[in-house]
Amino acid sequence: MIKDTAVQILLEHFSEGMVRTIVDALVEDEREECAKIIDDSYTTTKAGEGISEDWLLTLSELIRARGQQ
Repeated sequence: MIKDTAVQILLEHFSEGMVRTIVDALVEDEREECAKIIDDSYTTTKAGEGISEDWLLTLSELIRARGQQ
């Protein structure tokens, strides 16, 4: 099921505000999962693997910051 279809089904049964709350929560959960993957990469990266630890930390911080905008 694609996002637009899911949102339309929810709108048929819930208020627009409730649907926005649900969608926002799902987006935030997905964003955090992406940041955790990068955090895990940071903790397992060894020197010389081609991706600096600083860059990995920056990426996860940028992903989390998107939720604050």
